[in-house]
Amino acid sequence: MKTLNELSESGKIGMKMPKTDLVELPENLKRQTDLNLPEISEPEVVRHFTNLSTKNHHIDKGFYPLGSCTMKYNPKVNEAIAGDRRFAEIHPKTPTKSIQGTMQILFELEQMLCNITGLDKFTLQPVAGAHGELTAVMVMQAYHRAKGEERKTILIPDSAHGTNPASVIIGGFQTVQVKSDDSGRVDLIDLTEKINPDVAGMMLTNPNTLGIFESDVRVIADKLHEIDALFYMDGANMNALMGITNQAEMGFDITHLNLHKTFSTPHGGGGPGAGPIGVVEKLAKFLPVPHIVKNGDLFDFDFDIPNSIGRVHSYFGNFAVLLRAWVYIKMMGADGLKQISENAILNANYLRHLLKNHFKLGYETQTMHEFVLSGAEQKKRGAKTLDIAKRLLDYGFHAPTIYFPLIVEEALMIEPTESESIESLEEFAQTMLKIDAEITENPDLLKNAPQTTPVKRLDEAKASRELKVSFGEGES
Repeated sequence: MKTLNELSESGKIGMKMPKTDLVELPENLKRQTDLNLPEISEPEVVRHFTNLSTKNHHIDKGFYPLGSCTMKYNPKVNEAIAGDRRFAEIHPKTPTKSIQGTMQILFELEQMLCNITGLDKFTLQPVAGAHGELTAVMVMQAYHRAKGEERKTILIPDSAHGTNPASVIIGGFQTVQVKSDDSGRVDLIDLTEKINPDVAGMMLTNPNTLGIFESDVRVIADKLHEIDALFYMDGANMNALMGITNQAEMGFDITHLNLHKTFSTPHGGGGPGAGPIGVVEKLAKFLPVPHIVKNGDLFDFDFDIPNSIGRVHSYFGNFAVLLRAWVYIKMMGADGLKQISENAILNANYLRHLLKNHFKLGYETQTMHEFVLSGAEQKKRGAKTLDIAKRLLDYGFHAPTIYFPLIVEEALMIEPTESESIESLEEFAQTMLKIDAEITENPDLLKNAPQTTPVKRLDEAKASRELKVSFGEGES
């Protein structure tokens, strides 16, 4: 596909600027060289970007079963409201008295998230899940320092998201890994051996990255609280829990929520995101400033929080993401959110049932909203998990998460979400079985896949070593 510059021809005009009676600019303010913009007609511009948009895979185009990423359908009403000029054109420094509607939305969203999690106080500032993790680690540190303690370690399961240990290290702590047992859950024996007065807290995803609910979560909470360590829940998998249980019931002190996953903002291509964190009452005073408060009928920002860790992001956080989440929660209501989680669990288990006799299960334990298969047997027959993922692209499906979690050999991590119909689940399952058969019949189809995509298989090692992020010969 040609670029706009390649389509450009001298003399083509896409639009004409109207003549005006404005005063002529002084010569010293004028450009000395042309802008070097492509010369192209309006229909060609429209066709170019229309064709370009169909080359990328997105949730409006097809099934997007990324495990642990919750790529669910994003209601278009969210986009319409987020794009409304009365929100989109608010200047970040507008006085709060002039944007009381916006302030009310932020205040109400905090309350909604408190109700969903059972926790006492939220901050909306963090702009991604990992940013929420880091903010939570900073709150942990502030809590222990307020007691005059400098604890050094945070416990992390071996099934954790990679951002967990990264956030811990950036936050100034050391990680201590906790093993999984044969069921795919935290090994309580290993955990008990590693709990000591130097532990500041533990980070746990629940359900974990295998899609398995940590049924001993209250036992873990009690063990941590005995030494006054804090219990943090990575909320990436909240799509499985809404209305069924919550963080407070499970004994967590801190959590982050991925509004760009569970609460429906599109997040393909690296953004945008929002990762608010919620805490129990004893940690509220450490949350970032400002706090959103209601004084009488007016909403405002309160900066007078002496123990706060300070700002972690400017202004409102990623406001458009927060707004979309507010709309989504308002529309769904408590019953709707519960139904989302129930349907997500049902969809995942149905798809798991369709595939489990052809792909080895990572763990036999019953899963919730996602599950992990192993392509180890397929690898023995000549096709790696990577080959299977690439072949799926030829059939119009985005590949699931692969090679994660690391504790499953040749992992395929699949999360269908509640958005998918039974027909789309069955079509995906049939395609997976067709690919499995191709390994025996014609393994080169997989090894040379994808064939139907705009870009064929890349040399990933070369791409990592010789990164090019701009178009053009010799550019880097």
